[in-house]
Amino acid sequence: MELLTLELARARQRLNRAELALERANAMLDEDCGVGINLRLCDRIRSAQQRVGEAKARLVKLDRASTDSVHSG
Repeated sequence: MELLTLELARARQRLNRAELALERANAMLDEDCGVGINLRLCDRIRSAQQRVGEAKARLVKLDRASTDSVHSG
């Protein structure tokens, strides 16, 4: 059970970091930095969006596992 709790904490932390990176990249895109930089930021945003999605999926998977272990334990 402790391992699952640790994994949940890591997943939440990963999600928080990914969301923060996405927010920062979006904020930088709002600044007028030129086309070349904006293209790079768009790539960075897509990557951050993917990490957020993966982190959310991992968290949901772990959360279900923790719920299942509570119900069956």
